[in-house]
Amino acid sequence: MTNGWQTRNLGDLCEVVGGGTPPKDNPAYYSGKIPWATVRDMRHEVITETECRITKDAVQSSATNIIPSGNVIIATRVGLGKVCLLGQDTAINQDLRGIIPRNSKTLTVRFLFWWLKSVADVIVAEGTGATVQGVKLPFVKSLPISVPPLPEQQRIVGILDEAFAGIATARANAEQNLQNARALFESHLQSVFKRQPNEVSLSALAADVTDGDHMPPPKAPAGVPFITISNIVKRTRQIDFSNTFTVPVAYFQNLKPNKKPRVGDVLYTVTGATLGIPVLVEEERDFCFQRHIGLVRPKPDTHSAWLTYALLSPQVFRQATIGSTGAAQKTVSLSVLRDLKLPKLSFTEQRRIAAELDAISAETERLAVVCERKLTALEALKKSLLHQAFTGQL
Repeated sequence: MTNGWQTRNLGDLCEVVGGGTPPKDNPAYYSGKIPWATVRDMRHEVITETECRITKDAVQSSATNIIPSGNVIIATRVGLGKVCLLGQDTAINQDLRGIIPRNSKTLTVRFLFWWLKSVADVIVAEGTGATVQGVKLPFVKSLPISVPPLPEQQRIVGILDEAFAGIATARANAEQNLQNARALFESHLQSVFKRQPNEVSLSALAADVTDGDHMPPPKAPAGVPFITISNIVKRTRQIDFSNTFTVPVAYFQNLKPNKKPRVGDVLYTVTGATLGIPVLVEEERDFCFQRHIGLVRPKPDTHSAWLTYALLSPQVFRQATIGSTGAAQKTVSLSVLRDLKLPKLSFTEQRRIAAELDAISAETERLAVVCERKLTALEALKKSLLHQAFTGQL
């Protein structure tokens, strides 16, 4: 342990205060002015607003407690490991704990906040429970915390506050750059496929428009991959073959030719939240697919990549959503899919547009990869700084 630092259990230095939920069958309890926090309110470093507010009677009739402004709360059940500061006096539910220093001259709130951030992984690792992971009160109280003298706490907090503010700015800039790149692609896509007087139905541009097998396929330990909508990656518009199940080779061989995707075909998701994702088949490999995915086989004078972008365009997506039916889960029927209206262009013009959009799409994806790497590096930097801070290396 660093010279001058003392290691104590968290429960020796802090009050650990639990919470509760006022009876939901009394709406009057939720018509007050006292903020009442749940894990859903732990979206930012400081909680300044909550979804629910309760009355004084609600506090008195339940196990909730009001944690004074400026203190730390942690999630010990749902959202395990989350840590926030309170921007106002706030009541908490049973999934949260208020961690209140007993003596501000021994332990400052801000030092405690950063320390709890540093041990979030330890708290998460301790979680138990079949459906919802949680930790018990004795575990929280027994967490060992090494505490330096007050001036050293203040020095560490100053360094961490400044460093994490810089990291937050870098993160925001990276995310904004990615958002700008995607917005540029979307804008260009919309301008390219704006409504034109010379439009035709998708069926006029395709040699075939069909969908996958409507019957549950037989599974086999080895064979041909069977694709469902969960295997379609929305961001990259590609197929993830890593977690598919397989069907017997004989089953695949007995499928009609238009049920066997080939290079140049365009798959199109037609159901639910994944509706409207086109995927260009670019790899020569055997696979089959479910009925929630449509297959469009372009005619020789229809450019496959151009057709993919056309199906991705806001104009076509709007047609698909308007034409979709179903109460619980919206679905685009084959008749609606075949009747989607697209521009009628020469093959040369289609190829030019596809090349242009390919370049913009590739740059957008490059920026996405750069952004993800930067965000990963920033997260690693945060963990490294916290580790250094609470092992006396900062």
